[in-house]
Amino acid sequence: MQADPGGLPAWLVFGLLLGVAGSLVVAGLFLVAGRLFPAKRRVRGVRDGGEERRRAEIREYLMAIDEQFAENHPVDGQEVAFYLPERDVAITFNARTFYRLERSPTVPVLVEHEMPGAALGKRLPFETPDISIGPEPEPEPAVDPTRQAFAELGLRQGATPEEVKSAYRARVKQVHPDHGGDEEEFKRVREAYTLAKQHAT
Repeated sequence: MQADPGGLPAWLVFGLLLGVAGSLVVAGLFLVAGRLFPAKRRVRGVRDGGEERRRAEIREYLMAIDEQFAENHPVDGQEVAFYLPERDVAITFNARTFYRLERSPTVPVLVEHEMPGAALGKRLPFETPDISIGPEPEPEPAVDPTRQAFAELGLRQGATPEEVKSAYRARVKQVHPDHGGDEEEFKRVREAYTLAKQHAT
């Protein structure tokens, strides 16, 4: 084979051109596939299975001790995993959020991803009942939908209609699908607003 005027063998030049063309074709296929089959959007990044499992355990624990809570709630400019509005306690997996909230009136609680949800009671700044884990699962306590609706908006039960409306507007900005939020969470916030405004004082 003859050499290229630049000193490269023709087979090498041909191989490089073929490689670039193949890469462009593959990139084009990924682009077209991404448009035709878009991935489901996630709220504020991807969570691994460990965090999801811990969240489920914490959720179960808070329901077992009959503590109302809101998930993925903003507190003092920071989003926390769980917020307990009646106690003004924020539970977070993020150390930066924890340290930023230490300067606020809200009591932050840092939870490691490895910590079992049942161990949360030892970290909470208030007395919690002992939850015994037996061979049979305990029935879930009945949740008052009105209390849950106010908690979803980050309010105490009995808030005024103006407070409910203001909290709803702030929450909906965070969870609206057009702003990167999740459709299910947006639906939950709308339902909470409908119920909370009916019971506002």
